[in-house]
Amino acid sequence: MSWLHPIRSALTRSGILLWGLPLALLIGFFFFPMASILGVMFERPGSIILRDVWQPLGFTVYQALLSTLLTLLFGLPVAYVFARFDFTGKRLMRTLTMLPFILPTVVTAAAFNALLGPRGWVNLFLMNITGAEAPPITFLNTFTAILVAHVFYNIAIIIRVVGSAWSQLDPRLEQSARVLGASPWKAFREVTLPLLQRPILSAALLVFLFDFASFGVILMLGGPAYQTLEVAIYTQALHYLNLPMAGLLSLIQLSCTLVVMLIYGKVNRGQQVQLFPRLSGEGTRKPRTAAERWIVTLTVVFLFLLQVLPLGALVARSVTRLEADRGQRGAVQTGLTLDYYRELFVNQQQSIFYVPPINAVVNSLEYAGITMVISVTTGTLLAYALVKKPAVRRWLDPLIMLPFGASTVTLGLGFVVAFNSSPLARGSFPWLVPLAHSLIAMPFVLRAIQPALASIPASIRQSAAVLGASPFHVWWNVEMKLISRALLSGALFSFTISLGEFGATSFISRPDNPTLPVAIFRYLSQPGAMNYGQAMAMATILILVCALSLTLLENLSHALVKSD
Repeated sequence: MSWLHPIRSALTRSGILLWGLPLALLIGFFFFPMASILGVMFERPGSIILRDVWQPLGFTVYQALLSTLLTLLFGLPVAYVFARFDFTGKRLMRTLTMLPFILPTVVTAAAFNALLGPRGWVNLFLMNITGAEAPPITFLNTFTAILVAHVFYNIAIIIRVVGSAWSQLDPRLEQSARVLGASPWKAFREVTLPLLQRPILSAALLVFLFDFASFGVILMLGGPAYQTLEVAIYTQALHYLNLPMAGLLSLIQLSCTLVVMLIYGKVNRGQQVQLFPRLSGEGTRKPRTAAERWIVTLTVVFLFLLQVLPLGALVARSVTRLEADRGQRGAVQTGLTLDYYRELFVNQQQSIFYVPPINAVVNSLEYAGITMVISVTTGTLLAYALVKKPAVRRWLDPLIMLPFGASTVTLGLGFVVAFNSSPLARGSFPWLVPLAHSLIAMPFVLRAIQPALASIPASIRQSAAVLGASPFHVWWNVEMKLISRALLSGALFSFTISLGEFGATSFISRPDNPTLPVAIFRYLSQPGAMNYGQAMAMATILILVCALSLTLLENLSHALVKSD
């Protein structure tokens, strides 16, 4: 088989053995479905009304801009507190601020419904003390609910991106400006803000991208009066069966997100402002003055009210009975109960179409496990290709990031159109869901592994080779050990992303095999306290699993910092 050696050498030099599999996955399950959406616009009859294009497009841009501004307004002071002060519970608060970001939007909607909905805790309390028969607060189906929910799960981006950059700035720069007579505001405006301009812009673009592609929040909290492009695509495809209109909206949505992704890439590829890396804990201190203690206290209280209280209301609602089940007669036994968790295993109506909610938990864990294997494998191969083949990086890196900027609803619609009459149809190919999740998770895994791999000095590999280690042993015993933490971080991220994905899954999951977010949405859409309570119970399970994953990530990051 000596004739294979030249071919294998050529493939190794080009790096195709590294990026061939991920690229094939991208072509087969991203570009082909996206192209199928364009094809359906011209192949099938359907009505296209320009008003139905401009209205959701205008509202999408408007709500995304306003949500981004509000997230920056509230997020920058929080990022400052996390970057400059040490306080009790700081690591816990960092974990709690990240939790809403990885939770599915259906859980976000359920949390605010449990807190501020017509039968939420706040309205029940106000009705009890005032004697009112109607809920005093109208929160659901309002524009305010959309904005609050977007700040709820996107403020973590500002805290992580801007806060991390802020913590690397040398505080002596601002102190020098103060010594030279600058006021605190002038020192911030002329010294700190210019250095943070690029991280702030980068974080703002990410927030805008997530708000622009918002689906579950608009669908469940905004109500029928508000439609983004994502919701319009969902409505046109599933409710009106108008695939040409859905295809046109998908094309517009994809074009807009690509423009934002190109701007984001240009911002990050440009000349970075030189930051000053600090040692662990350097540059942060305990609050000294009364004003600083008040700032820290108000920040913690704000985060508790915005992010902890809604999730706590959801968990409390999952163990509390307040109203009658659907069709129930007689007095209602109110108070604490575990019935909603027990009913996850029971077919109370003895229906042949019944799917136990606990099956959704099992399905989500199974899909998340498969997604983790696929995304970590492809992400690792891509990281090696981008690090070892700089020529490949120029064109491969933007391609891999495309699924990150694409709409999950558009991706799900593309899967339905492309594979509806093939062996890969959702009714006969159960791996379609984890493949869609892997496309979304793969860029996160790549970004976790690539920096760790690029930081390994070539001298370490060369020393191992000189000592007689084979290339395989160098890879296994040296490189894999050094990037093991990054691999675990990427694996946990892909696992939690799969658990919380809702947009694409709502299109391609089979009715008899729903995932946890799809099941939560299904039960929230049905009347009756039992259905609502089961949705709360499933959402609580999802919160606990995601919280455990985030805790592992935080401990991993903390151990990595200490080891460095």
